[in-house]
Order: sequence, then C-alpha cells, then structure tokens
Amino acid sequence: MDSTWLVLLSLALGLVIGAGLVWLLYAAASKGHRATEIASPTVPDGVDQILEALPTAGIVVDPSNNVVRASAGAYNLGLVWNAALSQPRLVELVDLVRRTGDPVDEDMELARSALGDATTVQLSVRVVRLGSRYILLLADDRTEAVRLEQVRRDFVANISHELKTPIGAISVLAEALESAADDEGQVRHFAHRLTGEAARLTRLTQDIIDLSRLQSAEIVPHAERVSIDHVVASAVDQNRVLAELRHIDLATGRHSHAVVFGDESLLITAVHNLISNAVKYSPDRARVGVGTRLHDGVVEISITDQGPGIPPEDLDRVFERFYRVDQARSRATGGTGLGLAIVKHAVQNHGGEVRVWSKPGRGSTFTIRLPEAEHLVPTQLEQGERTI
Repeated sequence: MDSTWLVLLSLALGLVIGAGLVWLLYAAASKGHRATEIASPTVPDGVDQILEALPTAGIVVDPSNNVVRASAGAYNLGLVWNAALSQPRLVELVDLVRRTGDPVDEDMELARSALGDATTVQLSVRVVRLGSRYILLLADDRTEAVRLEQVRRDFVANISHELKTPIGAISVLAEALESAADDEGQVRHFAHRLTGEAARLTRLTQDIIDLSRLQSAEIVPHAERVSIDHVVASAVDQNRVLAELRHIDLATGRHSHAVVFGDESLLITAVHNLISNAVKYSPDRARVGVGTRLHDGVVEISITDQGPGIPPEDLDRVFERFYRVDQARSRATGGTGLGLAIVKHAVQNHGGEVRVWSKPGRGSTFTIRLPEAEHLVPTQLEQGERTI
C-alpha cells in the first residue's frame, strides 16, 4: 500500500514538474517572440507593393530613423545610404512629423553628395505618418521640370528682347528717314540700314516659325529618300559667296553615296546652319572642312572650323534656344541664336543626333549622325513611306 502511494506521489510530482517546465519553455518562447518583434518590427502589409508601384521615390523610416524600406528611386536619387537617410534636411522633416503628427510638404534642392556626385536634384518632398510607429517619405524628382520651366522663361525673355531690338531700330530709322527727306545721301543711308534691320527681323521670325514647327512634330512628314552628297553640296553652295568674300576655303571630302530617309530641305537647312556658323566664327583666310562618311549603317556629316572654340562649360548649352557663348560677337555676325536649336531638332526628327567637339583656341567640330536608308529593313521603309 505504501509503495502504491509512493508511486502515485512520484507520478503527481513528475506531472507538476513537467507542467512547470512546459510553462517556463512557453513563457521563454513568448518572451523571445516579443523581443524579436521589437528588434525587427514589421512594416504594415502592402507597403512593399506600394513602394514598387510608386513613380516617385518612397522611404519608410522606423522610430530610430533607420530606413526599413526604400524604393529603387530613393537609391537612384542618393537619398538613402547605409540604411539611413543621407540628407540632414530629410531627417529634420521626419523628426518634425514624428513630433507633431502633421504631414509636411517642402520643395528643396539637394546635392547627391552621398554618391560622390557633384550634381543637385530638385525635389518635391512629402512626409507623413505611416501607422503609429513609422514615417513615410515621398520624394518627386522635379529636376527636369524645373529646368524646362527655366528654359521657357529664358525663351520668353530672350524672344522679347530679340524682337524689341530690330523693331526699335526700324522705328528710329523710319523717323530719321522722314526727317532726312531732302538729303538724298542720308535717305539712301537710312534706307540701307532699314533694309538690313527688316531682313534681320525676317530671319528671326522665320527661325522661330521653323523651330516651332520642328518641336511640334516628332517625325518628318512626307519623308523620301535623300542623297547626302546632294544635301552637302547644296548647303556648301549657299555659303560659298560669304566664304569667298573672306577668303575662307570650304573644303569638301569625297562623296559618300549615302542615302537617308527624310526631308531634303530640312536636312539642307541643318547642314547650312552649321557651315554658316563655321564661316562666321572662323578668321579670314581660314579653312572650313565639310566631310561625310558611312559607318555601320550610320551617316556622319562633320563640319570643322578654325574658330575660337567653345569653353567646356558651354558645350552642353550651345543647342539651347537663344543661347550664345559670345553675345557681342553673335550679334555682330547677325545670328538669331536659334540656328543650332534648329539643327538639333531637325536631326532628332530624322532619328539622328548631333554631337560637338571643341577646344578653346583650336576650333570646333559639329557632327550630324543619321541612320542610313539602305541599312533599314524593307518593312521599316514601307512603314516610313506610309506614316512618316
């Protein structure tokens, strides 16, 4: 009997001890799970998918300002570095939203220094709470939009100035002509200057019309097969008189026999503008080279001058409307400031590009690159004939 009670007592004691161990293990596991949740907090469901779908940069920050989620755009803009916000101003905005709970919107210019890049980006930033623990930061890259707006403002200001100059000159000359009606020599003098200002106004107006037409069309209407040798020969002939007056040698290379698909008059205008610039900016008795070559299905037309060259900081801007490296010299040569912009858009509308190489004191080389018609497959030519 005593042995039976001892066995039952042992079993009961074993059950109690076992239950206690199980409870201790459960408590330890629960505590470990809670610790894991605190150490590795989970982001609300769906945030990852939202960040992937956003066209803007998106960043999720935890209470310690650690970046727990970030879109590819955030990394591309240099906003995140080593799992943290790389820009102090962004950290300040996050802290502000965490304290007040109110969303914050701000436009800012930030340097991409975290990536070792000296450039800056224009951002429109919005910072809001995400649940009770996290902060969501959205950044829209407006760099290109800001640049285009500045170009638009510059264009309006420049075109107003450019039109004002010849119109004002014409008005003054008309008054002078009227007051000098009895002096035949003065009449001829003022009439000659009046004709020159009217011609300048006509060129400017025509260039504005041409540029607007090019910018409104992505492709060339009424495209046909065009001989590059004929384009170059026509453009050279248009500049030959001015070149001969200044004893500038227009040297052309061998015929390329290349053919492109496009608008012949537009291509002649583009090449003419480049040759005209080369002649204007070259010293007397200099040499302007015009060469063509065909390589891997690409037709290249290069115009090389012996002018003053273009400073490196201006190379990226020479194709902007009304942009002039040397304002005084450009006005003296009678340029409108739209010639290179017309070249750029004319070539782009033909599916090509224009490049520039220059070194101050050694001259410049502008190269037009166009796809060769013979290099296109037959189906492309048929589509072009129907749609371009």
